[in-house]
Amino acid sequence: MTNSYASADDAAVATAGARAGADVVRGMYGRRLDRIDKGAGDFATTADVEAEKAILGVIRAARPDDAVLGEECGRQGAADAARQWLVDPLCGTLNYAVGTMLVAVNVALRGGPAAVADPFSGEVFFTDGETAWVRHDGADDALLTPTPTTRLVDINLDPPFPSAPGLRAVNLLAHPEFVDRFRPRVVSTTLALAWVAAGRRAAYVTDGSDLSTSVHFAAGIALCRAAGCVVTGIDGAPIGASGRGLVAAADEETHGLLTSMMRSRS
Repeated sequence: MTNSYASADDAAVATAGARAGADVVRGMYGRRLDRIDKGAGDFATTADVEAEKAILGVIRAARPDDAVLGEECGRQGAADAARQWLVDPLCGTLNYAVGTMLVAVNVALRGGPAAVADPFSGEVFFTDGETAWVRHDGADDALLTPTPTTRLVDINLDPPFPSAPGLRAVNLLAHPEFVDRFRPRVVSTTLALAWVAAGRRAAYVTDGSDLSTSVHFAAGIALCRAAGCVVTGIDGAPIGASGRGLVAAADEETHGLLTSMMRSRS
């Protein structure tokens, strides 16, 4: 591959990588794909692997000295590298494998710029680490502006649930105030976080341990933070090594309501 990205800034590299992966995912959609078993019901497809190869090609061409942590290929590059890219080439593999187009491609420089591509809408959500935009083919970049007006909250119902019994997603769904104020949706991909940043969702909630360095969540978290969302763990504490789960909300009121409901366990 020619080094056509060498002069690009990190946000452009993230965007180019996400678009390259999205091209592969879109191109392989609908084919009969081999599955690679990961255990515990999890699997990857040939599309996951090929999309990651395309993303790695962009990163290697632009930033040959950087390390990479990929969902499918694991860690590559020097262990002591100052910079590390986090890559999830197909977030929503189960959706994709059954012919559902709710998937995303995630590329993030740890602690820096990031991009989330929707292979089927053609949208790329991206941030330089300070501001967040969405880009669509043939259109000008638009600033991401969170808003709670949709009242739609995506809640990840996939296991594991390390915070149970203190938090169970089903309890939040049944909370009387949640029923009164919000409407639940379930999108188990990074699209949910991109949509919070873009004002298409009021919030996103998931259990889990430290998600800040996860290939599945890092890009979406970066988008939400840059767009001005309120982003914490499920207990309201900062995300980090000792954090639990994730609440990303369009504003302080929505965030406060959700965290209070989780604490009440009603």
